[in-house]
Amino acid sequence: MNEFKIKFLPHDKEVSVKKGTFLIRAAMDAGVHVNASCGGEGVCGKCRVLIETGDVDEGITEKLSREDIDKGYRLACRSKVKSDLVVRIPVESTIDVSVLNKLATPRKTARIKERNLEDLKEKGLFVPPVVKKYLELPPPSAENNMADVSRIVNALRNEHNEHRLEFNMPVIRKLPDVLRTADFKVTVTIARGVRKEGKNRIINVEAGDTTDRNFAIAVDIGTTTVYGQMIDLRTGEVLAQYGDFNAQISYGEDVISRIVFSEKEGGLQILNEKVVGTINQVIDQITKRSKVDPEEISTITLAGNTTMTQLFLNISPRYIRRAPYVPAATLYPPAQAFSLGLNLPDHVTALVYPQVSSYVGGDIVAGVMGSGMGHDERLTLYMDIGTNAEIVIGNKDWLVCAACSAGPAFEGGGVKMGMRAAKGAIEDFSIDPITLEPMNITIGNVRPKGICGSGLITMVATMFEVGIISSNGKLNRDLDTPRIREADGVYEYVVAWKNVSGIDRDIVLTEIDIDNLIRAKGAMYSGCMTLLKEVGLDIHALDRIILAGGFGSFVDLEKCMVIGLLPEIDPGKVTFIGNGSLLGARMSSLTNRIRSDVGNTLARMTNFEFSETVSYMDNYIAALFLPHTDLNLFPKLKSRMEARQKLKT
Repeated sequence: MNEFKIKFLPHDKEVSVKKGTFLIRAAMDAGVHVNASCGGEGVCGKCRVLIETGDVDEGITEKLSREDIDKGYRLACRSKVKSDLVVRIPVESTIDVSVLNKLATPRKTARIKERNLEDLKEKGLFVPPVVKKYLELPPPSAENNMADVSRIVNALRNEHNEHRLEFNMPVIRKLPDVLRTADFKVTVTIARGVRKEGKNRIINVEAGDTTDRNFAIAVDIGTTTVYGQMIDLRTGEVLAQYGDFNAQISYGEDVISRIVFSEKEGGLQILNEKVVGTINQVIDQITKRSKVDPEEISTITLAGNTTMTQLFLNISPRYIRRAPYVPAATLYPPAQAFSLGLNLPDHVTALVYPQVSSYVGGDIVAGVMGSGMGHDERLTLYMDIGTNAEIVIGNKDWLVCAACSAGPAFEGGGVKMGMRAAKGAIEDFSIDPITLEPMNITIGNVRPKGICGSGLITMVATMFEVGIISSNGKLNRDLDTPRIREADGVYEYVVAWKNVSGIDRDIVLTEIDIDNLIRAKGAMYSGCMTLLKEVGLDIHALDRIILAGGFGSFVDLEKCMVIGLLPEIDPGKVTFIGNGSLLGARMSSLTNRIRSDVGNTLARMTNFEFSETVSYMDNYIAALFLPHTDLNLFPKLKSRMEARQKLKT
């Protein structure tokens, strides 16, 4: 028998696969998500599944405890099918998409502000790049036998003062029939040229008056998630928004893992199909929710980091990770959306945000454009916090940027009990300084299943301030509490015992987890300090800090300063703009002014490669402590710690 049936619980999904197929592949074929942080290399241990019936050829088991193995747990990425199976996916591996689509409630976070429609209108910037014009044309006659295209062009010039007009070929093909079916009463869709001297392109013609139905889509192609918005180009209103996990995550949670996978035979095609499929799912959801017919959509704008952009465009990203780190392109021409695999009509134009470098991509350019920092006199530090941390410093006169690999800790990766911000994730934490007993608050107020990035920061900062964790990231072995223990040669703190957790084991924070967070925050902090130093400034010269990314909506600013992720600054200077990439894509859909300025902004962004900047490594090593080797850089924290020490003595 060469094929076996695999049933996945609790999803109740079945799939038939050939003998020898890896379980992780069977799960993907069945549409079932299993965490695979390392891209299937068997080194992260996150893809543990429970074999309820049947048998597998097992590979690496070092990441599983003896107790787990005896219970029937195996690593999905290393286990090969050799019989019919019933496989249970543990709750900590289950994706909860619903959490992505709820508005985050700010909690001791930065002030939330984003550049909105009213701001554009006040500044005269609400000039949508795609417009519709209604025409009632005289039908041709012996005296007026002008060609159909010329008839349209003349009417647009005379009645609407539209000039420099060109037709897309698909429009010319359907124009004769549409005109005559509609009795020469039609609506023409015009995509304006980015620059004043550019051509205005006629991309569609419809029967009757459809000027009140003109829509655009904005998409953020994130490494972890893909978000989309439906925008009414007549009013500027966002009609619907939806987010989903990027289906590429099954092949690695970071861009390097995906680049490596893309170099395998057929890998690039798989990753391209996965991200295009996710975008199409998002498009499907927002069209349904907004009750917009795809034929009424005129344009789609997409922004993503350099790797995600090249994978979306089916361009090999292999040279992004190899010195001298060169992307395939920094600017991409407009394209027909359907030619990129998107489920949109042939008249819809796709615009992709340009890149600065291999690691400062279109998502950051979009964030800079959307936030308006490139036109503001105030000296601003823009930070997008995630697996790959990008930093931009400057104002309307100059901009410098750089990227550093922070690792997946901020998104729950690289942490033994880490998880994304889904139901059951510990997002807030406090501790009794006397009993050392914790209080956990989870997303959804359910039993804890793991620790998300914002919860991890709060946890480590709180434990550091009460003396459970030392400045070098080690747990205090001298404290009298059963929660600090040694397991498999690693010290850990039990955050939630098995009997109160939402999974079948204790939830713990290990010294390895703490070290991974310190490395991640050290990369962010040293990136900021290095970039400031390279332009001859210090942190006190900044007028404001803008935080972007989904992470920023939950993060506690004070706790970020306690661990040294952010420099100690006035919280009033910090603004959170949410998804900067999506914001920039939306703003580009609403105003041609931003589109025309993208090239100028890109030209002003000077990129620094930290791998070639000597001071970066010096700053990084100095930042590998809580909060830093030099506590004088954090005077408020130093004062609190000295006060606590006096109370103890």
